[in-house]
Amino acid sequence: MPIVLGKQEVAAVYRTAAGRGWVVPTFCAENQITVEAVFAACQAKAVELATRVPVTIAMTGRYAHRAQAVHYAGSRNPETGMELFLGDCEVLARPGGDYPAVDVLTHFDHGQYDVDAAVLDGDLSRFSSVMYDASAAPWADNLAMTADFVARHGEDVLVEGAADEIVDAGGTMHGELTSPERAEEFVARTGVDMVVANLGTEHRASAADLRYVPEAARAIAERIGARLVLHGASSVPPAQLATLFADGVCKVNIWTILERDTSPLLLRAMLEHADAVAGPTAATLAGEGLLGPAAPAAGAADIAYFTSSWRNQVVREGMQRIVAGYLDLWYR
Repeated sequence: MPIVLGKQEVAAVYRTAAGRGWVVPTFCAENQITVEAVFAACQAKAVELATRVPVTIAMTGRYAHRAQAVHYAGSRNPETGMELFLGDCEVLARPGGDYPAVDVLTHFDHGQYDVDAAVLDGDLSRFSSVMYDASAAPWADNLAMTADFVARHGEDVLVEGAADEIVDAGGTMHGELTSPERAEEFVARTGVDMVVANLGTEHRASAADLRYVPEAARAIAERIGARLVLHGASSVPPAQLATLFADGVCKVNIWTILERDTSPLLLRAMLEHADAVAGPTAATLAGEGLLGPAAPAAGAADIAYFTSSWRNQVVREGMQRIVAGYLDLWYR
């Protein structure tokens, strides 16, 4: 079916999911391969469960930690990237398309109050929801700017705000867990529909010492209801996330694991078919010590392996398996 748009229609999708005890996953994307892998996994889950399933597909704009609209287009023009992303979503979700049992929601993620102002102040009608992210600003400014955005757009689109900044892994900063009082004040003073809180995760992390803290989520949900959004889900093992709905989380964001964990799959597949991928160059690489003796290097190049179509298929299938694993956690 077409992308679900309009605040009331999108809110109805979340209500239906909540009635089933489902937390709605948001998978970010910076290429069409990811978008279709997500849709394919969701369609398979819908067939398995014999019911429609919702999913949010998201993209950041000029977000400093990862400007996905920039990376979506080879020209590195974020406006082009955004149009390509939305166009891909609209084509793949079209009536009569390949994924008819998926309720697709589009989301503009980490919309920055400064560098993404053109998007945030523009026509948001192609997005099901928007994250207005002023978490890097001082607290009072975050409250005021987010409230102003809600006042201007909150009647038309579901709005997600950030009570705290979810930091990037690898640095020296580690955010404090969001307190129930802070989350409650943020919701009360801004009017957001959903709120990002720091619940122990970080962006782009795989650190062994990180842990999602369900107690923190439940304490906040007791104050504000089930409107929490978890970011940085790739930073903890999926098994830690099985209780999200019961903890008051209605939406969870995932991206890093899709790219991080499929790159090794592609590397292995290319090594296993080195000569078919690279032809005579495989023997040259072996001679340089870059290919080991187990990698085939004597065969000819094969169109079944040296095309971007084959490489994309390896990545897409890997991403689809990862998405399916998360859906198994949350859609039962």
